[in-house]
Amino acid sequence: MIEAHGLTKVYGDKRAVDDLSFTVRPGTVTGFLGPNGAGKSTTMRMIVGLDRPDAGSARINGRSYREAPAPLHEVGCHLDARSAHPGRSARTTLLALAQSNGIPASRVDEVLGIVGLSEVAAKRSGGFSLGMGQRLGIATALLGDPATLILDEPVNGLDPEGILWVRTLLQHLAAEGRTVLVSSHLMSEMALTAEHLVVIGRGQLLADTTVAEFIESSSRRSVRVVSPQSALLRDRLVAAGGVVTDDGEGLEVTGLEQRVVGDVAAAAGATVHELRTQAPSLEEAFMELTRDSVEYSATASATTTSAITSDRSAA
Repeated sequence: MIEAHGLTKVYGDKRAVDDLSFTVRPGTVTGFLGPNGAGKSTTMRMIVGLDRPDAGSARINGRSYREAPAPLHEVGCHLDARSAHPGRSARTTLLALAQSNGIPASRVDEVLGIVGLSEVAAKRSGGFSLGMGQRLGIATALLGDPATLILDEPVNGLDPEGILWVRTLLQHLAAEGRTVLVSSHLMSEMALTAEHLVVIGRGQLLADTTVAEFIESSSRRSVRVVSPQSALLRDRLVAAGGVVTDDGEGLEVTGLEQRVVGDVAAAAGATVHELRTQAPSLEEAFMELTRDSVEYSATASATTTSAITSDRSAA
C-alpha cells in the first residue's frame, strides 16, 4: 500500500505539489492522471525518496522508502526510459543491480524474457529505441519481484502490441495482490488498464475514485435520439427543459434523462429509431475536470495555424 499524507514540494515561487494526500491499495491498478505540470512525476519521486518533500510524508507498506532494508525487493520503480547507462548492455545493467541487491543472475534472464529483450540482452542500451528503453525500465522494476510497482508513463514509445503487453502485465500483477501505481497521458489506455484513479491538477487532488464513478460524475452525459419527426421532437424536448443539438442525423439531448426523453417522444407521437444514453469517454471526463488546471494550453485557432503554415510555405 502507498500512502501520501500532505505531500508538498516547492520550487522557488512554484508549488509543484500542494498538500497532496491519497492512498493506493493493493490488488488493483491505480491510474495517476493529471495535465502536464500537474506534479505527477514530482510526487512519484517523493514517494521513492528521490526528492525530499517540504512538508508531508509518503509511506509504502507503513514506512518510508528510505527505511526499507531491501528496497528493490519491496518497490519496483520505473520513472525514466532513458535512465540506463548507454554504454552498458541490457543484461549488464540488470546484472549490476541484481548483484548489489542479492538477486540471483537467473532472475536477470527471467525478467529479460518477461519484457521481450532476451534477443538484444547483449546490446548496449544507448542504441535502444524509446520502446526498448521502456521495456528495460520495466525489467528493472520487476527485478526484485516487488509487491509494489510505481511506473511513470511506461507505454510511451511502445507500439500497439507493446501497449497491450504492458496493460496485461499490470493487470496480472495487480491480480496477484500487488500495489500498482501507473501514470499515463493515454486516456483511452487508462480506461482499459486501471480500475481506480487519482487525478491531480496544479499539485492538488482533484479526484480519488474508481474509473466508472469518475466517468459517471461527468456532466457531459447526454441522450441520443433519432426520429423522422426530429423537428417536432426537438421543440418538445426544449419545452421540457432539455438542451438539444441537431447534427443532421439525430438529436443530442443534455439536461434530461433517457427515460424522460422517451416519455416526451411518446407524448408527441414521434417514432423513435434510436434512443440511448451517451456516457463520456475517460478523456472527455478528464478534460472537463482539469480544464482549469492546465498550465500550458494552445490558443491559436486552426485558421491562424493554417495561415502561419501558408505564410511559411510562401516564404
